Amino acid sequence: MTPPDPKADLLRYLQDARDALLWKLEGLSEYDARRPLTPTGTNLLGLVKHVTFVELGYLGDTFARPSGAPSPWSAPAYADDPNADMWATADESRADVVARYREAWAHADATVRALPLDSLGRVPWWPEDNEITLHHALVRVTADTQRHAGHADILRETLDGAVGMREDSSNLPSDDPAWWKDYRERLERTAEEAARKAR
Repeated sequence: MTPPDPKADLLRYLQDARDALLWKLEGLSEYDARRPLTPTGTNLLGLVKHVTFVELGYLGDTFARPSGAPSPWSAPAYADDPNADMWATADESRADVVARYREAWAHADATVRALPLDSLGRVPWWPEDNEITLHHALVRVTADTQRHAGHADILRETLDGAVGMREDSSNLPSDDPAWWKDYRERLERTAEEAARKAR
């Protein structure tokens, strides 16, 4: 058996998260892709914009491999809006946000392929103890992207009921609405029973 390639494993899980995040935008109106769906304004297109700059920062700038793409964090407007990376302006088309994300991941993947996992980089926005390995940065970016893909799962289900891990594999036990209705009702009964017992 061939020993596993750690870079390939890490990049595979990062790519799974990237693909899931973009899939959650498919078929949505412009409004639904952008509108705030939580009290803190979380929105699907904003998640994509955010992870774009996470990748460019941790898997580009940190290893002295800047992409040349402007970052919202360095823009003057960011001083007025510290959440500028979490939403797309009306002038930023969905196609442009998605294209920038694909460019960011190509740049990040090139960094990973070019450097050993034990390469040291410096995170420019960390005030101290800012030296990290490429391995650490890659794990951090993968964890962050997977986390936001999970946010996107919930947001999309809230919008129109669309669920699943990937278009070709939902990773869910059933696609029968009646099964899910019964399941949800069982959970509700269980929660009520647990609440009564806790009194």
